[in-house]
Amino acid sequence: MTAQLSKKGEAWSARFSEPVSDLVKRYTASVFFDKRLARFDIEGSLAHAEMLAHQNIINAQDLADIRRGMEQISAEIDAGSFEWLLDLEDVHLNIEKRLTELVGDAGKRLHTGRSRNDQVATDIRLYIRAAIDDINGLLRDLRSALLDLAEQHADTILPGFTHMQVAQPITFGHHILAYVEMFGRDAERMTDARKRVNRLPLGAAALAGTTFPIDRLRVAQTLGFDDVCRNSLDAVSDRDFAIEFCAAAALVMTHISRMSEELVIWMSPRIGFIDIADRFCTGSSIMPQKKNPDVPELARGKTGRVNGHLIALLTLMKGQPLAYNKDNQEDKEPLFDTVDTLTDTLRIFADMARGITVKPEAMRAAALQGYATATDLADYLVKKGLPFRDAHEAVARAVRSCVDLNCDLSDLTLEQLKVFSPLIEADIFAVLTLEGSVAARDHIGGTAPNQVRQAIAAIRKELA
Repeated sequence: MTAQLSKKGEAWSARFSEPVSDLVKRYTASVFFDKRLARFDIEGSLAHAEMLAHQNIINAQDLADIRRGMEQISAEIDAGSFEWLLDLEDVHLNIEKRLTELVGDAGKRLHTGRSRNDQVATDIRLYIRAAIDDINGLLRDLRSALLDLAEQHADTILPGFTHMQVAQPITFGHHILAYVEMFGRDAERMTDARKRVNRLPLGAAALAGTTFPIDRLRVAQTLGFDDVCRNSLDAVSDRDFAIEFCAAAALVMTHISRMSEELVIWMSPRIGFIDIADRFCTGSSIMPQKKNPDVPELARGKTGRVNGHLIALLTLMKGQPLAYNKDNQEDKEPLFDTVDTLTDTLRIFADMARGITVKPEAMRAAALQGYATATDLADYLVKKGLPFRDAHEAVARAVRSCVDLNCDLSDLTLEQLKVFSPLIEADIFAVLTLEGSVAARDHIGGTAPNQVRQAIAAIRKELA
């Protein structure tokens, strides 16, 4: 299909007896947000033009003119001097109109064998592919920053929680590695989603393909796509790849939000496990003593924003018949905002992770509360031959006694401990220390400092 642009730029003006109203132009235009696709639109157009020339659909002079015109348009866009016109509706028609002004008929021939339907689908795939590559780099940087923090505190003890109640002693390095694992899975999901993004729709034209002898595989190779979309109807109407990307992004933000929640709790003066560098915090307009963890709080809120974009795209697609519909114009703003929000958040969190100051004394004091080594005492009795359920009951009685006495298990004398089981010997006191508790969990995935350091080394090798 070759679109003939009117003086105003519409590709369909000869069909209509009256112009589009200004209100409708504003309502239907996308140029002021989809102009960010310009470099991808130009990249796709140049690959398309090269293929058209190779297939003798346009001549060599047309290709040279198109390349020259696109080079100037790129320069104008980079310089901020390109004039984006509402009358031209979108990024594609704005660029095509300017190209025609610069090179004449060669610009008009560029649209041969394609439609805006397959053109925009190609642009979005190129955009998301580049975004995924950037995001994976940012995830790598964040994981590296967290690894540094974990390595510094491989031996630092804090309480591990379940139900927000003190459960067992763990190391802070081990706790931080949990987020390193989460963000590692996020990178895997992004990489896997990229495979389905990286398929070329161009050549599907409006919905049925084209009568011109195009070479879609050549264009795919030029643009670095792994394959072409194999059905023309699906090629122009599919937005699965955008939804899948937003789903992966929502999971990244969910992990960011969980980490944010802990940072906010840990920074509270009532807990006091960490401090966050001043550049990531703000004060109060009325309370001069306040230092508020604004960055993690806002990231927690922005997670809802990204989750909402995922739901918006799913809702957008759920009722659409094949093939392309104007509804699909609404895919861009949530997609663009998801990319912006995620990239900004990952960038700032990597920097913030390097600005976290840990307070080991506060963490240790908290680990001494809540009878965190009770499970170690139960395990000790089991190793002495007592069935686990009996050991559990004995330790429960010991904890109840400590509650009454307002002391920790490690504060009881050997004689007091023997009341709960005659199997308890003097070696129990090594078991009831915080260091003994974490060191005993020396297996893959355990909290022992030795395992934390091994895990860090393995992940660093993976990231290298």
